[in-house]
Amino acid sequence: MPQGDTTSTQTVLNGTMSDGSTIEWTDATWNPVRGCTKISPGCKNCYAATFAERFRGVPGHPYEQGFDLRLVPEKLDKPLRWMRSRQIFVNSMSDLFHEVVPDDYIATVSRTMARANWHVFQVLTKRSARMRDLLQSRLRSFAALSHIWWGVSVEDKKFGLPRIEHLRQAPARVRFLSIEPLLEDLGCIDLSDISWVIVGGESGPGARPMSRDWVLSIQRQCEEARVPFFFKQWGGVRKKRTGRLLNGRTYNEMPAAGLVER
Repeated sequence: MPQGDTTSTQTVLNGTMSDGSTIEWTDATWNPVRGCTKISPGCKNCYAATFAERFRGVPGHPYEQGFDLRLVPEKLDKPLRWMRSRQIFVNSMSDLFHEVVPDDYIATVSRTMARANWHVFQVLTKRSARMRDLLQSRLRSFAALSHIWWGVSVEDKKFGLPRIEHLRQAPARVRFLSIEPLLEDLGCIDLSDISWVIVGGESGPGARPMSRDWVLSIQRQCEEARVPFFFKQWGGVRKKRTGRLLNGRTYNEMPAAGLVER
């Protein structure tokens, strides 16, 4: 799940699924799991945790239990009820491959995505080794589906770059990187077999700065490797002020595989 960013009030108040999202690279969110735990520097200013904990103890609220991880099986069939095609970010408020989520439940989520093949599903994780292992085994039949995109979060060299290699080892048809929040210069990145790259800076209180040179380096590497590049935001305490222009333009490139009409 992306960290250190803001998300729409509509999305988080629903807490499970939202038809509409302010996340620039998706149309909607679906959260059959709620809550997570922090595992790397990118998690430091997690927007989801901050929001969820504000409602801990509020009776009846989706986040009455704060950001404690829990399954939401009653929401598993929600994408099947949406007839209009959407790009759906899976678990914007959690991580499907969290160690507490059972393999059986992950398989059930994957079966829903497979059935709802008029959508595009964007699955993003920091638990890249577990995703790789399951896509190599129990989830292998889902890895080849063009409408399910499998991605990893990348924030730095130490924690982020190894996730890219795990992703490359997974037999996924569409692989993507969410390089957000970008916390340092990543140097030369191996983009072979990567279908899409998103880059963004951290936003909100305590946002850590992102250098323009770091972004330009990734953009140039994507251009050279012919990998679609999406620049999400500069971030900062007031991300609306900093915007998302790079080189005087917006970068909204998307992978062609499995795209629904927008």
